Amino acid sequence: MIITGLVLAGLAALVHVYIFYLESVAWRSRRARATFGVASDEEARVTQPLAFNQGFYNLFLAVEVALGIVLTAVGTTAVGATLVFVGAGSMVAAALVLVLSNPSMAPAAAKQGAIPLLGVVALAIGLAVGA
Repeated sequence: MIITGLVLAGLAALVHVYIFYLESVAWRSRRARATFGVASDEEARVTQPLAFNQGFYNLFLAVEVALGIVLTAVGTTAVGATLVFVGAGSMVAAALVLVLSNPSMAPAAAKQGAIPLLGVVALAIGLAVGA
């Protein structure tokens, strides 16, 4: 179950790296605008500094989870699992904030938060039963 939790957390980290790319690198592209509901290039231009900053938050969460996975894999389980719990838990919390602040974003919040939530649950169960 520990491996399942780490794999799911790793997938969540990859999703957040992609979100980083859309927000910080490709914000004004058609794909990013469509993904985030930005209607026009002008709106994208005005909001680009905010998106750029937000993208890095997503990247830092992904790096935190990745480091936690590596540390857990090499036997530093307490530190590694803590990093995975904090990083993936923050991803889940961000998804909750998204849906609470804008209920129309529920599908996006579900995509953003489901995988890290499953990862956290699986990792917690795996650590609790020692498997």
